[in-house]
Formats: sequence, C-alpha cells, structure tokens
Amino acid sequence: MIFCQKKLFTNWGIYVQALRETKTRLKDRVLSRSSDQLELHGIRDRSQHQMKKSLNWFDLVLVQFDLVWFGIGAVMVAGIFVLTGEATKNLAGPAVLLSYVISGTAALLSVLFYSEFSVEIPLAGGSFAYLRVELGDFVAFIAAGNILFEYVVSGAGVARSWTSYFATLCNHKPNDFRINVSSLAEGYNHLDPIAVVILLVICAGASLSTKGSSQFNSIMTIIHLVVMVFILVVGLTQANLGNYSNFATYGARGVLKAAAMLFFAYVGFDGIATLGKEIKNPGMNWAKYIVAIGALIGMTTVLLASIISQARYFTHIARTHMAPPFLAAVNEKTGTPVTATVVMVIANCTMAFFTSLDILANLVSIATLFVFSLVPLALLVRRYYMSGETPDRDRDKLILFLVLITLSSSIGSGVFWAISENTWIGCIIKARVWFIATLGLNLTLKEARKPKVWGLPLMPWLPSASIAINVFIMCSIDGASFVRFSVWTAVLLVYYLLIGLHATYDAAKDVENKGTNTTDIDVIAARTNAF
Repeated sequence: MIFCQKKLFTNWGIYVQALRETKTRLKDRVLSRSSDQLELHGIRDRSQHQMKKSLNWFDLVLVQFDLVWFGIGAVMVAGIFVLTGEATKNLAGPAVLLSYVISGTAALLSVLFYSEFSVEIPLAGGSFAYLRVELGDFVAFIAAGNILFEYVVSGAGVARSWTSYFATLCNHKPNDFRINVSSLAEGYNHLDPIAVVILLVICAGASLSTKGSSQFNSIMTIIHLVVMVFILVVGLTQANLGNYSNFATYGARGVLKAAAMLFFAYVGFDGIATLGKEIKNPGMNWAKYIVAIGALIGMTTVLLASIISQARYFTHIARTHMAPPFLAAVNEKTGTPVTATVVMVIANCTMAFFTSLDILANLVSIATLFVFSLVPLALLVRRYYMSGETPDRDRDKLILFLVLITLSSSIGSGVFWAISENTWIGCIIKARVWFIATLGLNLTLKEARKPKVWGLPLMPWLPSASIAINVFIMCSIDGASFVRFSVWTAVLLVYYLLIGLHATYDAAKDVENKGTNTTDIDVIAARTNAF
C-alpha cells in the first residue's frame, strides 16, 4: 500500500480507523464537487512536471487533421468491415444502413456535449474531469474505471487485428502467426506475440515525444487517406443494388440490436481474415494487399492515438489519488507521462496476448454507452444548477426531472426489449414520460450557468434525447454482457471503498488545510456540496 496516500497508509492503525469512517467519508465524496479551476490548475500541479507543449501552430493544424482521421480510422479500418458483415448477416440485413444512422446519431450527440465541456475544462482528464466537477468523485470513478477498461480492450483488439492483416499481407492465416496452447480455454488459447511487439513499439514512440508522434501520424494519415479512397472507388465498381431486396430482414429489433453492435465498431476486427472462406466468388484478389497495407497503417495510427489518450487519462485519474499517485508523474525530459504509458501498455499487451476480443466486444459497448449517458447528464447539472445560487426548490425539481428522464429511458427500454409482446408499448410509455419530464425541465427551470465560449443549443432537449437513445441502445445488448459489466463494476466498487475513497478523502482534506494560504483560494471554492 506504499503507492497510495502516504498519510493514510503510514500504518495499519490509521488505515483501520479510516475504514471505520467509511460511511462519513463516502457521504463526503458523493456530495462534494470539484471545480473548473481545481481541475485546470490544482490537480494538474500534482504531476510536479507539466506535459511538454511541443506543438507549434502548424503541428496543431496537423493534430486536428489527425484527430478527424483517428476517428475515421478507428471505425473504418479497425473493425467496421467485420462488424458490418456480422450485423448484416445476423441482425439487420441491408437495413444495417439504418443501424449506422442510429449509432451515428448517438455518437454525434455525444461529440456535442464533449465539445462544450472541452472548451470549458480543456485538460487531459476528459469525461472523468467533467464528471468530477458536476457529479462528484464517486460517479466519476465508476465512469473512469469503465473508460480505462474500454481503452484497454479496444487497444488490445487493434493490436490483435494488426497481426491478422499482417498475416493476410504474407498470404497466411492469422493463427499461423500465433501460438496455440490447447490447455487454455477457448478464446484465450491463441497467444499473439506480434500484437505485444507492436504495442511495445508504439509505447516507445508515445513515451519519447508528442510532437514526433504527431508528425508520424500526419504522414501515415495521408497514406491511409489515399488507400481509403482506393477502397471506396474499387468497392463501388463491385456494388450490386440487388442486395437491398428484403431490406429489413430481421425487423426493427434487428436494426436496433445491430446499432448496439456497430457502436463498438472499433473492436472485434480479429475475425475479418477468418471470414474469407464465406465470400462467394471473390474478385480482385490483388486488391487485398493494398487493403492490408492501408489497414496496417490505419491501425498503427489508431494504436498510437489510443495509447497516448490512455496514458493522459490515467495520469489525471492518478492526480486525484483515485489511482496510485506515482502514475501521475510526468517525465521531466520528455514531458510525457511515461509511467502511466508503460502501465497501460502492459495492460494492453496482457489482454492482446491472450484474449479473443469477440468475448468482450458487447461488454465494452455497454461501458461506452454508460459513460456517454453520464456526460449529457452532467451537462444538464452544469447548466441548471450552481451551488450557493440555485434555490433548494429548483435543485429538487432538477433532481426529480433527471430521475424521471433516466428511469423512463431505462425502464421503458427494458419493457421494449424483454417484457412486452407488443414491442412498441414500452417505447410509447418511455417516450411519453421522457417528453413530459424534459418539457417540465424546460418550462420550470432557468439555466443557472451560461457557457463562456460555446454552448450546446436546444437545451435541455439534446442532452435528454442523448440519454434516452444511449440507454435504449444499451438495453439491447445481451444479458450475459450485463452480468460481466456488473462484475467489473463490483470490482471497481471494492477498490474504491477500500482504497480510492480514503485516498481521495485525505487528499481533499490536505487541500482544505492548505486553503488558508492566498494561493489556494480557488481550491477552497472547489469543494462545494452540490446536493
């Protein structure tokens, strides 16, 4: 326990006393909120050294270009072909196009919420920081655990897929380059050393230089773009409008279930090479080499972006003491979070080495949709509640409306997917309750805070709609995945109650004690009791 808060873990007596105070400490951390200034300055300073700002204006332009293509690569290169095939064959038929519209709409709404938060609180913590400010430590920790898990699984999936495409390029099957261990359980018995090697190479690049990583990505993205244009043009020459007959093969439910699968389009690519045997009369065998090269380039850039993001996210979590504080260290020479990068890469390597990612694909979809539901909820709290200014009556109204919006989404979706024989009854009930709750929020409450730079329009309708859509899609995922999600969340809760809670509580008390200094005035204002 030496890696945690030193004061708390000086000896077992202090730790046992902290455990006895769990109820009081938990109440404090659930009710307390961080602040914009604390996240921007106070928390960041705990890394001792700052991440190096090594990008000039031209680099920043390239970074924006990279970010767009990281997203495109993460979807188009890193699994969309596999998942599109599976979703089309087993769930939606040609109506998979509608599934993409649904999942794409949900993702687009999430982008808008992240945009408002990111210009207000521009730091490496992302949604974790946003949730700490608006919903408190406890909710932020549960969300952070699921985001890190999503990062690790998706990174491992990209790495294993890198092996698959490399095998295709060499005219081999993917498992030819893997080690088969028959004594291990199915799904964990094809060990992938190439995936580990590519992750270690990416780790070295991400640790050494942010600017170098950006320049590498710029070059690779341009090449990747050329290959994607090639794929599009060649694919259109092989199009067959006859494939659109019997459009919604499995009905509305199939379309919606496919939307849940496609929401996690960036994981699950390992099976693409194994589906070749199911293709009838493939033409253009030579094109597979160009596609494989483009895929390798795209997945390399996606891996680099993923590792960089994971490390910075983990660094901010460690700054709050919810994870061991030594992970918050930033290397003085490189200006990068080397320790967090290495730890996250080890986690990626472990999963990539052993695990077939189709086992966890739905689980990660749940984690993603869960977090994407919390962010708009936090935005509603940010806009309609301000501690010390919002009257208690308005605060209680806000809580009521948010509960109704959330429950109508979850219960209505559950009825739709599991209970009602008439599949639209649950949907109609959900829509009515959701509409009344959102309308009530719109008519009876005024916004307590206006965004400083850019604000989301159509408040509160867009965040409320996002919550409903995300929960609705999430409820279509199989029950076994929810069981695994619950187990992972239980593990997070145990860690939080035994370690994270007490470490963050003591860290917050230390901040309060320092707050008598004039340099810590912003920190004093940070710890507000919102509810």
